[in-house]
Amino acid sequence: MSPSMPTPELSRLRLGYIPLTDAAPLVVALENGHFEHYGLDVSLSRQPSWATLRDKLGVGHLDGAHLLAPMALACSLGVEGVPQRLVTALSLGLGGNAITVADNLYRDLQAAADGQPVTAAALATVIARRRAAGADPLTFATVYPTSNHTYLLRYWLAAAGIDPDRDLRLVVVPPPQMVQRLRQGDIYGYCVGEPWNTLAVHEGIGCIVAAGHDVWNNAPEKVLAVGAAWAQRYPATHMALICAIVEAARWLDESPEHRLQAARLLAGPAYLNLPVEVIAASLTGQLTIDQRHTRRELADFHVFYRYAANFPWRSHALWMLRQMVRWGQLPAGTNLLAAAHAVYRPDIYRLAVARLGVPLPAVDMKAEGGHRGGWKLGEGTAAVALGADRFIDGAVFDPADVGAKVAN
Repeated sequence: MSPSMPTPELSRLRLGYIPLTDAAPLVVALENGHFEHYGLDVSLSRQPSWATLRDKLGVGHLDGAHLLAPMALACSLGVEGVPQRLVTALSLGLGGNAITVADNLYRDLQAAADGQPVTAAALATVIARRRAAGADPLTFATVYPTSNHTYLLRYWLAAAGIDPDRDLRLVVVPPPQMVQRLRQGDIYGYCVGEPWNTLAVHEGIGCIVAAGHDVWNNAPEKVLAVGAAWAQRYPATHMALICAIVEAARWLDESPEHRLQAARLLAGPAYLNLPVEVIAASLTGQLTIDQRHTRRELADFHVFYRYAANFPWRSHALWMLRQMVRWGQLPAGTNLLAAAHAVYRPDIYRLAVARLGVPLPAVDMKAEGGHRGGWKLGEGTAAVALGADRFIDGAVFDPADVGAKVAN
């Protein structure tokens, strides 16, 4: 254990996760000894669905979880029933998801695109043709109603003039079931985290039409979530968890070789139990997107540490809350600022990682969407390097619109 850290109140912990590539910081923290370094004996518990993970976290069967960022907010607000007060003081990374369609739909989209790259505009054309022919709406899936997969898919569709609630049928499918449901013809497309997009391409049944990065550059994805009462009761344990995972995230972003080592860890039967090359594709930003082996390089497909990726931005929370309002999951009068402050805890993050030499933003919020490339927040030696945050439609989300102090 680090001598400068207070002794954790708990030594044995059980953390839940869904088999996804972006669980890498947890797996690396365990396998590379980062948890042990902070005096923690952690076991990782693979869960079959987000709903199961949510329920086990709620009843105390898990001490913490690799959780969808909007889900932490939704649970605390009671969007899905009885409120379950959660907090997050750590983002597990940025990006990592994509939109995949069945191979037969991809051919229709290529025809509609008429030699141009396939986009949501081609899907709008296919939808219009199907409606004119009297066909049923296409069924697409996301992993959970309150997830950034849902919001990025809806944003991608809406930017092309597609009404997600009128022009398509949206259903929920757990990530590990996506490829099988696509193979069976139950769904025509989905938005999910890796490796379940690459696996569909690898098995010859799907094609990747967009990365989440195309919809919102460096969008938030998963967080480390714990119960609010748990965080209050075990503050030293919480800080030790954060430090261990941040060190693992930093290791992941240090070199391409580390990404390949992580792919080998994740590929094992204890975690994803999939071919190493499928997992390595997204971890190294080398995506194969169709059956013609078209390659796409996205250096920022997965970001685990760079760009202050672990900082729990309250502006991210507010954007997600606004999406809940936009799509009818929250009433318009909800106090979004209060919800963001209650769930997202940058104060705990700063306290935990101050000893690690991690760049720390001086503010909790920033405008989202105004940067097409890398930029710096702050000045001089205190400046924090951040990545692009462009939205597909060029919009800028300003938290000041909901009464928040914000840095631009």
